[in-house]
Parts: sequence; structure tokens; C-alpha cells
Amino acid sequence: MIVTTTPGVEGKRIVEYKGIVFGEVISGVDFLKDFAASLSDFFGGRSRSYEGELMYAREEALEEMKRRAQAIGANAVVGVDIDYEILGANNSMLMVTASGTAVVVE
Repeated sequence: MIVTTTPGVEGKRIVEYKGIVFGEVISGVDFLKDFAASLSDFFGGRSRSYEGELMYAREEALEEMKRRAQAIGANAVVGVDIDYEILGANNSMLMVTASGTAVVVE
């Protein structure tokens, strides 16, 4: 499955548009990750626990989007966009959404 942020695939011709596809992941951050991140915030430096959670959520959202595109007969997704949001009463949930246009290229 070809996935790109560009509106087309170089060297390929889009022969069919299947529609917009999405992949969504909402991930909770547990107390230990929150505590570790607060230490990074206080002392400075990178928060490896949050970075790991963000990378996992992004990859899962992209994989879900690709599965949905494949399920409707696409072999590529173009114009991909990834959005991030913080949700929940204590801002303890991370939402990652990947979206794009499922297409058939040849």
C-alpha cells in the first residue's frame, strides 16, 4: 500500500478514487508515564514516555487507515494528513487521526 502526503504518486496514474478513509486511535496515558513526563517538564529534556506513546498512536492510526483503504479496493492513499488532539477531563487521552483519499493507481 502506497501512502503519501502528496496529491498523487510520482510515476503512477490514479485510475479510480474510492473515497476518504480515516484511521483513529485514542490512547490513555497512565499515571507512571504522566509522572515521568512531569519530571521531564520540571528538569527539562525530552519525555521518552510521551514520545513513545505518540509514535505508537501515529503508527496505529496509519495502519488502520491503510486497512480501511484496502478493504474498499484501494492500493494507495494520497493527500494524507495526521492530526493530534488531547482529550479527557485531565488531558490524559491522546487522539491521533490519519486521513487521506483512497485511490487505485497503475
